[in-house]
Amino acid sequence: MRQRRLKNEINVVPYIDVMLVLLVIFMVTTPMMQTGSVELPSAGTAPSKPDKFLKVQIEKDGTLSIFDIKGKETKAKNPKELKNLLSSMKDTNEKTPVLIAGDKETQYKNIIEVLDEVKKLHFQRVALETSAK
Repeated sequence: MRQRRLKNEINVVPYIDVMLVLLVIFMVTTPMMQTGSVELPSAGTAPSKPDKFLKVQIEKDGTLSIFDIKGKETKAKNPKELKNLLSSMKDTNEKTPVLIAGDKETQYKNIIEVLDEVKKLHFQRVALETSAK
């Protein structure tokens, strides 16, 4: 009688199953980790940010966040409330720059309203924040 030979093969099907499960897990969890960030439009000539600045961030849905010079965040419900908060954060020096960071998917009117309110407070340096290409 012939002796049976052992096969020297590795069954990769279980490994493929595990990899597909991991892929699905990462695909589901990755979008959940990206909350709170604003997707800025890009520009070819984006200058560097100043050392001290106030920042107004406009989300997709139009909600406003104001960051003071130290980076402390304050929420505003509308542009009128933004005006009150910015006037309280305003230094004695009106040359404090204000950066407006609008999400690229927000409505254009939201950015214009914020820009208008900042200009009414007589800030001399106002800029739109972009990311470099």
